[in-house]
Amino acid sequence: MSKIELSVSEMTCGNCVRHVSEALEKQPGVERALVDLDSGRAVVSGDSDPERLIAALQEEGYPAELVGRE
Repeated sequence: MSKIELSVSEMTCGNCVRHVSEALEKQPGVERALVDLDSGRAVVSGDSDPERLIAALQEEGYPAELVGRE
């Protein structure tokens, strides 16, 4: 299982965190998504395509970019 770290923009509240988490966890291969409002980061565990995750967030109105992958 890999971990993908994303920088997520335009999150301003707990509701945003919930929307981002739900959008990520709906994607194929995602086992868990931990989203942190203060750092503006999301760490996704599982075997998913980072580009698919970024596209899913952008569809929800949260621009994102890949920070790292383990």
